[in-house]
Amino acid sequence: MLDELRQIVTEVSKSSDLRAALDLIARRVRSVLDASVCSVYVLSEESDPEAEEQTLVLQATEGLNKAKVGQVALSMHEGLVGLVARRAELVNLEDASQHPAFKFVTDIGEEPYHGFMGVPIIHRGEVLGVLVVQARERRRFSDDQESFVVTLATQLASAIRHARASGELTRMGNEPGEFDSAFSARGLPGSPGVVFGTAVVVADGQSLELVEDREVEDPDHELAVLDSAIEAVRQEFEQLKIDFARASGSDEENLLFDAFIRMLSGGSLIEAIERHIRRGQWAPAALRDAIAEHAAVFEQMSDAYLRERAQDVRDLGSRVLHKLHAESAGPTDWPEQIVLVGNDLSASHLAEVPTERLVGIVSSTGSGSSHLAILARALGVPAAMGVSDLPISRLRNKEVVVDGYRGLVVVRPRGSLRDELRRLAREEAELTEELAALRDEPALTSDGFRVAMHVNIGLLSDMAPSLTVGAEGIGLYRTEVPFQIRKQFPGEEEQAHIYREALETFTGKPVVLRTLDVGGDKPLSYFPIREDNPFLGWRGIRLVLDHPEIFLTQIRAMLKASAGLNNLHILLPMISAVDELDQSMAFIAQAVDEVSEEMDDVQPPKIGAMIEVPSAVYQADALASRCDFLSIGTNDLTQYLLAIDRNNERVAPRYDALHPAVLMAIRDVCAAGDRQGCEVAVCGELAGDPLGAILLLGMGINSLSMSAGSLPRIKWVIRRFSHVEARDLLEQAMRCERPSEIRALLNQALEARGLGGLIRAGRY
Repeated sequence: MLDELRQIVTEVSKSSDLRAALDLIARRVRSVLDASVCSVYVLSEESDPEAEEQTLVLQATEGLNKAKVGQVALSMHEGLVGLVARRAELVNLEDASQHPAFKFVTDIGEEPYHGFMGVPIIHRGEVLGVLVVQARERRRFSDDQESFVVTLATQLASAIRHARASGELTRMGNEPGEFDSAFSARGLPGSPGVVFGTAVVVADGQSLELVEDREVEDPDHELAVLDSAIEAVRQEFEQLKIDFARASGSDEENLLFDAFIRMLSGGSLIEAIERHIRRGQWAPAALRDAIAEHAAVFEQMSDAYLRERAQDVRDLGSRVLHKLHAESAGPTDWPEQIVLVGNDLSASHLAEVPTERLVGIVSSTGSGSSHLAILARALGVPAAMGVSDLPISRLRNKEVVVDGYRGLVVVRPRGSLRDELRRLAREEAELTEELAALRDEPALTSDGFRVAMHVNIGLLSDMAPSLTVGAEGIGLYRTEVPFQIRKQFPGEEEQAHIYREALETFTGKPVVLRTLDVGGDKPLSYFPIREDNPFLGWRGIRLVLDHPEIFLTQIRAMLKASAGLNNLHILLPMISAVDELDQSMAFIAQAVDEVSEEMDDVQPPKIGAMIEVPSAVYQADALASRCDFLSIGTNDLTQYLLAIDRNNERVAPRYDALHPAVLMAIRDVCAAGDRQGCEVAVCGELAGDPLGAILLLGMGINSLSMSAGSLPRIKWVIRRFSHVEARDLLEQAMRCERPSEIRALLNQALEARGLGGLIRAGRY
C-alpha cells in the first residue's frame, strides 16, 4: 500500500488542475482500498467561515451518480459528511445507516452501501472538505487504510488551498484562465499602504535550476561570454542608480546598487564562476553552481534578515543568466499605474519598469527584511511579499489591489468590494501626507512622555529610508554582513571604515553596533561549525568569548571608528549569564586602553546587553547593574519563551509577541531597569507593531528601534496617546490570558482614536 500511496501523491502533484486531482484520488482510492465508492466534498467558497451554515459540495466521485457532481450540497450539520467536517476528525463505521447522524441523499445512488469512512481535509487547522470511502458490505476499514486515506487528504488539502487562492475553485466548469470574480491571496507585509494598479509580470526567463550541464572545449570563449553578460548587468545597475535617485530625491539608495556592482566587479563570486568554467563547464552551468554555493551560505543562517541576502545573490545570478541567453524582459507599453509582480522578484527587477509609474510590488518570495521591501518603503510603494499562492503567470494586465498592511493581493475587485477598496486607497493617501508632516516632530505623548525613535540597520544601504523618516539614531546595527561576504575575517581597519560610515551618518545621535552574532546555523564559510541544535549552540557572545582575538579586533575597530564622534554604543548579543557580560566588559575595557594609546579622542562607549533568552530575563537586575542599557530583542525572546520557530510554517501561526508570557517577561525587564537606573530599549519587531508600541509605552520603554517603514506610524501612535492611557491599557492587557484578547483590547483603543488604519486597511 505504501508504493501505491507514493505513486498517487506523485500523480496528484503533477495534476493539471484541481478537477484532475480530485478525479484521480477518487478513482485510485476506490481501487486500492477495494471499496465501492470514493467521493470528495469541498467546502464552498461562497460559505462564510463565521456563518452557522456552511456548505459541503460534492466535487468528485467514483461509484455514485457523477451527474450530481457540483449539485449535491450538505450543510455542516447534515449527515455523516457534515459530522466529519464539523468535528474535524475521522469517522469509521461498519454500518453507516445505524449512526444517528446518517442522512439518506436521494438520486445519488448510495442506497446499497453500509461501510463508511470519512476523513476531514484540513490545511493549517482549517477544514476544506471531506474525503469519503464507502463499501457495499458491512465493513470497518483497517488502521492501515485509515492512515492511507488521511495521508491523501493532507495532499489534497494543499491542492484545494491553492485552487481557492487562484480562483480555480469558483471557475469549475468555466473557461480556463479567466477570472470570473474577485479573489485574493495573502503573503507577508512588505511595505504599508493600499493601492490600485495594473499587474506587470516580470518575465521569469530560464531558471538557474533548469540550466543543463554541458562541457565545452573553449573555456576562453565562455569566459568572454561571461564578461560580456556581467558588464551588461553592471550597466543596468548604473542606470538603476540614476533612476532611483531621481524618483526618491536621494542618493542613499545607491549604496545598495553599488554593493551589487562591487559583487560583479570581482571577488569570490566571480572567481567561483571562472573556476567552474576553467574546469570545463559552459558559462550558464558555471554561473548556476557558483550562485548556489554562495546563496547556500546565507540560507543556513537563523537570522531572517541575513537569510534574505541569499535572494540577492540568486537575483544577481538570474540577471546574468538573462543576459547570457540574450533575452529581452518586460513590456514596452507601460500602464499608468504599475504593480510589479513576479516569481522570486527582487530589487534589480525594478530596473525593468519606469519607477515614476510604479505604485505597488508583489513578490512570490521574500519578506519585510528583503532589499526589495526596504526599497519599497523608501519609495513609499506598498508591497506584499511571499505571496506564494498567487497564479502570477495569469495576472498580466489584470487590475490588482495591493494591501501592504496585510501582505494581501486582491485581483479584479467588483461591486461593493471595489468601492470599499477605493475608499481605503483614498484614506491611505491622506494618511501618508499626515505622517510625512511628522518627520521632524518628536515622539511625545500628550502628557509629555518622550520616546526615542531609532532604526534597525543591516547594511549601509538600509540607512537610506532612515534618513527620510526622522530617525533619531540607530538602535540596532547588525555587524555580521561584512564577515559573511568575505573569504576571511575582515581586518581591523576594514571594519573601522564600515562602522565609521554609520557613526558619521548619525553624528550627534546614538548608534548601537551589535557585536558579531554568528555561529551555529549562521556559519562563516572560512569558520565552519557543525551542530545538531544550532539555536541552542555555539553562537553570538559564546563564540567570540571563546575567540577573544576576533572579539578584540572588532571592538578595537568600533572604537577607532568612533574617534571624535562619541556616539558609539556597543550591544552584546545572546547574553545568558552575568559571567558572559563581565568577561565581555573586561575585554572592552582592554580594547579601550589599547586604542587610547594609539589615538586621541577615544571615549569609552556605552555598553548594553541584549535580553533575548529566558535566563537573561530572570537575571535582568544583575545585568542592568553592570551595564549602561538593556535592549530587548523581542523576536528571539518570543521564540525561546514559546519554544516556537517562527520560520517553521507548521508552528509559525502560534508565534505571537503579544503572548501574555512574553509581555510579562518584558515588563519584568523594564522593572529591573527602573530599579537599577538602567535604560531599557526594544529592538525587535514588537517595537514596530502599533499594538505592541502602546504596551511598550505603558511599560515606560525609553527607546524603540524598528524598520524605517514602521517609524512614522509608531510615532503617530505615541503622539495620540498619553502615558497614563498607555499604562492603563497595559494593566488591562496583563489581566488577559490569551493573545487574541489582548489584540481585541488594543484594536479597540486604536479604533477609538481614529488609528484603525495603522493595523488594517479595513474590513473586506
